[in-house]
Amino acid sequence: MSTPRTPRQRSAQASLGQVVLGFELIVVGLAALTIFGLGALPPVLALGGGAAVCLLMLATIGLMMKYKWAFILGWAVQAIIVISGFAVTMLFLIGAVFAGIWAYAMTTGAKLDSQKKENS
Repeated sequence: MSTPRTPRQRSAQASLGQVVLGFELIVVGLAALTIFGLGALPPVLALGGGAAVCLLMLATIGLMMKYKWAFILGWAVQAIIVISGFAVTMLFLIGAVFAGIWAYAMTTGAKLDSQKKENS
């Protein structure tokens, strides 16, 4: 006879971060195709770099529920996307918008988690 598992409490900060990275993953994939199509970078760098960033984002999404350092990895992903603006200028704007959404998600999630902790 096994004991029932108690559901693990999900962090609001991690949940919001995962949502942001999930949507951003689609945009990064399309941005890599755009960089490739415009010929802004060599094909291996455009598609390989885009794939590497997408894999990094998927890994970050998976790690956010278990490890606090994954949030720092999320910030690094935001920096990489902003820096990709050197390949296609419009990505500066897209990177800045997603970095702002990420910052909002991180601060709001932290507030929600602290309120939840206080009410417990």
